[in-house]
This record gives sequence, structure tokens and C-alpha cells, in this order.
Amino acid sequence: MKKAVRGWVSIFVGCIILASGFVYFINPYGIVPGGVYGASIVLQSLFPSIQVGTFGYMFDIPLLILSVLLLGAKLGTRTIAAALTTPLLMNVMSRLSYPSQEALEALDPAQLLGGSLDMSDDLMLTTLVGAVLIGLGSGIVVRNQATTGGSDIVAMLLQKYAHIRFSRAILMVDATVVCFGLVVIGFGVGSTGDGAAQPSWHLSLYSLIAIFVVSRVIAYVINGAKNDKLLFVISDLELEELRKYILEDLDRTATCIKSSGLYTGKNKEMLFLVVSYKEVAGLKLKIKEADPNAFVVVTDAYDTFGAGWKELPSRGDVQPE
Repeated sequence: MKKAVRGWVSIFVGCIILASGFVYFINPYGIVPGGVYGASIVLQSLFPSIQVGTFGYMFDIPLLILSVLLLGAKLGTRTIAAALTTPLLMNVMSRLSYPSQEALEALDPAQLLGGSLDMSDDLMLTTLVGAVLIGLGSGIVVRNQATTGGSDIVAMLLQKYAHIRFSRAILMVDATVVCFGLVVIGFGVGSTGDGAAQPSWHLSLYSLIAIFVVSRVIAYVINGAKNDKLLFVISDLELEELRKYILEDLDRTATCIKSSGLYTGKNKEMLFLVVSYKEVAGLKLKIKEADPNAFVVVTDAYDTFGAGWKELPSRGDVQPE
């Protein structure tokens, strides 16, 4: 019960963080970070009286239905809740953050929270902060077995019916949304109002930066830093002290592989183990104490699964990379 409650609370917190990234750092400046909400930002510039979150509903609900009808997907209650909660939070935050309906329709950053959060002169900073918040919120939601729907459903449809790889399909969807934003917001086709989001094709470059940062943050939140290290230690000795250090001090284990030198033909012992990057320095010192002539290879471990590490993913788990 505690785990379930913690999961639901985490999803709600993730949705709040995601919505705040859009409302306070992305939407007011016409930055289009791809996906459903990126398309919603573009449409809001054409129809200012309709909020970004409302357009999100217009995309998310039909896409969720399509995923059931065409993909046979079984939508969990967490995914439905996240997909319906995020646009609502965006609309509520937006309405509470602007002093009037006119300011809300214009998404004027000069009137956002009384002008205290106007970052019109720091578009790079607002792009980075907004993208980090969006990536953090999305990552928290995904880590708790939910998604916010949207462009990933479109990508799955393209994968199934157009035989396009999922990662490439996501890129195509985001590129299409950014190009849409370039035409409507960047070239001034849409009604940008009197706010700071004046027609400028430079906004598309900020949008590309936002897409990249969002993807990196999501991957980091779900998978961690991925800086584990893989070591091969080859020695003519039995390395009993090193074994004791690994088992007792590091509280880890290793695989002992019997091998032989190609040139000498002598029997050797090779230890294969994975440690965190923080443990590498101490391990190298211990190896030198055990055998100064040992042959050691240290390389990056892209992903590590098993006892003491992560569990192997199940079918249907979201894998951002």
C-alpha cells in the first residue's frame, strides 16, 4: 500500500513539475519543444482564446483511444491519470499566473506572476530551465509506470504501420512540430499578440536545444548517470587479498575466469567485475598492492542489470535510449 501511494504521489509531483516547466518557462516565449504540447503551443498562437492545456486534451484523448483501437494497448490507470492531469494543471497554473484574460491569451511574460518571472532577455536560460523541468517531470512519471501519452503513441503507430524505427519516428514527430512552429510562430503566421514572443526563426533553434535537453534529462532520471565501470584484472597470482577486498570492503562480487597467456602459455586468473565510478580509484590501489604487474582494463559499462544493480526491464517498460 505504501509503495502504491508513493507511486501515485510521485506521478502527481511529476505532472506538476512538467506543467510548471511549460507554463513558466516555455509557453510564454513561443519555444516549441516538440510533442503534443509543442503542437499545442503553436495552435495557441493561432487561437489565443484556447489554452495550451486544452489543446493538449484535444490531442491526448484521441491518441489514447487510437492506441487502444489500433495498437491494442492496455492503458493503465496511471497513464490515464497522468495524461488527463497534466493539461488540467497547465490550465490552472496559467489562469492563476496571469492577471487578466488578455494577458493569458497573449501569454505575455511581462505579466507572468506580476512580471517577477519575465525572462524575455534570457531566452537561453529559460529554454534550459524549462527543458530540465519538463524532462524531470516526464522522467518521474515514466519511472512510476505511466506516461503522459502524446507523441510516443504517434511514434508507435508509425512503427507499426510505416515500419519506421521508434526513435526515428519520435524524431520525425518532433521535427514536424518544430517546422510547424517555425512557420506559425517563427515567421509570424500566427497571432503572437504584444508579448515578448515576437516572430523570429531563432525560436526554432531554441526549440531544438529544448528537445535535446529534455531527452537527456528523461534518460538520466530513468536510467541514472550510467557511469558504472567494467574492470578486467589479469594476473599470474591468485589475488586472495583482492578477492577479500571486493567481497568484504566493496560488498560486491566478481567472476573469476581461468585463462592463459597467448605468448607464454602460462595459466592466469582474470577477474571480471562492475563497480561504480567512485570505487575505481580505491580498487586500482588495491590491485597494485596485490600484484603490481597485473594487467588491468577499465571501461564504461553502458547498462548493468542483476543482483546489486537494476532489474532487467519487463515487456512494455519505457526505455528512453
